[in-house]
Amino acid sequence: MLVWEDDSRSTPAAKPTSMPPPLREGLAAGAPMSSPARPLTAAIDRVLAPQTASPAAESGRRVNVADKRIINGQTDVNQLVPFKYKWAWEKYLATCANHWMPQEVNMSRDIATWKDPKGLTEDERRIVKRNLGFFVTADSLAANNIVLGTYRHITAPECRQFLLRQAFEEAIHTHAYQYIVESLGLDESEIFNAYHEVQSIRDKDEFLIPFIEAIMDPNFHTGTPENDQRLLKSLIVFACLMEGLFFYVGFTQILALGRQNKMTGAAEQYQYILRDESMHCNFGIDLINAIKLENPQLWTAEFKAEIKALFLKAVELEYRYAEDTMPRGVLGLNASMFKGYLRYIANRRATQIGLEELFPNEDNPFPWMSEMIDLKKERNFFETRVIEYQTGGALSWD
Repeated sequence: MLVWEDDSRSTPAAKPTSMPPPLREGLAAGAPMSSPARPLTAAIDRVLAPQTASPAAESGRRVNVADKRIINGQTDVNQLVPFKYKWAWEKYLATCANHWMPQEVNMSRDIATWKDPKGLTEDERRIVKRNLGFFVTADSLAANNIVLGTYRHITAPECRQFLLRQAFEEAIHTHAYQYIVESLGLDESEIFNAYHEVQSIRDKDEFLIPFIEAIMDPNFHTGTPENDQRLLKSLIVFACLMEGLFFYVGFTQILALGRQNKMTGAAEQYQYILRDESMHCNFGIDLINAIKLENPQLWTAEFKAEIKALFLKAVELEYRYAEDTMPRGVLGLNASMFKGYLRYIANRRATQIGLEELFPNEDNPFPWMSEMIDLKKERNFFETRVIEYQTGGALSWD
């Protein structure tokens, strides 16, 4: 059973217009694709490997488990096995088992509720639109961070495998929010531009973007204490503060609507997204702790003080977002209730990466949120599943 309390810009390089010279030479020499031709292998290594040198790959030696590292590894990153970080592989398998698609959830009741002038109060409508305004771009930021940043610097193939799956799930989440926006007939321009036009959303994004852009810079390379700390800081902000804190006011609000039998289709999708993000947060924390274990010199008193200050700022920004989305009490909730909740979550995230509690003696005011992670895919979606939806195995390829 998963319990959430225990959750442990740059421009991409242009595509070459022709085959890289070593690869072209290898093929011109008549080497079969399955042969160990060094020009071909070296070309693949350059394309797929991270930015650190790989003596093992260059010399043709087999991968030794003891040589694998989360960052600055010197083994061939194209070889998944032998496993060293089996926890990452197991988390990858768990996320695959939780696969879902937005179209599986029938939105007809939500559409009827939204179109009914008396279906929702103005405050409830504000919550829905503010939520979508934040999330439609947040998961795109997350995907860009993984694909254009984090993935390049992680040298453990098991961890890269999870990151690939995570990037796909971020795409599913963006799809889900668009599915809700389209189903309800919302003004797409208003929703998708909220991160430019709504201050509480913009403030959160502006907090995150520098840490994302730092590791997306094509000139950024790990291998020095300063840059390794920069990467570690970015991972902490991404896992503990973005996915592990900035999402939870919105999750709670939409799931509270669902608990009152309102917007149940949207709540259904948020419940799946919450479960996914909990697993992402778990993985990110394990990744952070593994880097700390392998590189204890990075975890200095000064660095920990910087991280603590980031946690405090993130709690402040998310609370402002709660105040903006809930200027009055609604759904049995009010903004002040989230102050204790956010402090509680921040404590959890801090202790999970080896920091002391930032706000002692804070309790979880929403224990029912724990239950939301334990959703079984096989159940009948509040009996709202779209029966016309076809899985891959049922599709006709004629």
